[in-house]
Amino acid sequence: MSQYATEGKIPEVLFWVGCAGSFDDRAKKITKAFCKILHNIGVEFAVLGQEESCTGDPAKRAGNEFVFQMMALSNIEILNTYQIKTIVTACPHCFNTLKNEYPGLGGTYLVLHHTELLKKLLDEGRLKIEGGKFRGKKITFHDPCYLGRGNGQYEAPRSLLEKLDAELTEMKRCKQNGLCCGAGGAQMFKEPEKGKKDINIERTEEALSVNPDIIATGCPFCNTMITDGVKHFEKENEIKIKDIAELLAEAEDL
Repeated sequence: MSQYATEGKIPEVLFWVGCAGSFDDRAKKITKAFCKILHNIGVEFAVLGQEESCTGDPAKRAGNEFVFQMMALSNIEILNTYQIKTIVTACPHCFNTLKNEYPGLGGTYLVLHHTELLKKLLDEGRLKIEGGKFRGKKITFHDPCYLGRGNGQYEAPRSLLEKLDAELTEMKRCKQNGLCCGAGGAQMFKEPEKGKKDINIERTEEALSVNPDIIATGCPFCNTMITDGVKHFEKENEIKIKDIAELLAEAEDL
């Protein structure tokens, strides 16, 4: 980001990487895939690097409004200093917080989930998807709560998946009736409450019931929970769990 600031430029989009995309080894692959797509089609983007910190979403969902506001105000000061207008992120939790929580604290931006930006680039003709590599494969998509029911975005991820020439099969509970993977509300960072069955196991059972080759996700937290569910059923050698950005990057052999 400092390069743009030195040159007095504002990038086309700021890529908000997020904690998972920055530090989790599995989510880093999603970050790299998304960046490769943007770079390959000439989208000018910047990242904050070490100036980016957590949006404060986990603190807020866990009930600590004070910590959330401290983190948010710090981020907003940096974003406004760089005159950021458009933010894209591969994490629905960051997406929801930046889009819906930050305006009330002085941080108003156009915030896009990475599938929304990729769909926009597809519609503009800047992104072209050749999906022959996935012909004959069956894909099912797990709706992230904060993207779907939280913000009403169901079309963008499916529009992208449909370009892969694969068979897109819906789970019984999908879109408005989708079932949470169990990671939201800061639950990602703690053990689940006692019960008869973990919710990510319930969700994975639904995904497995449609006999997919690939379970597509649009959230690093969902990716983790579904991956753990697939491992629980010892299906990790048969079924792949991939973020939509990874699938698109694979389709183009990036």
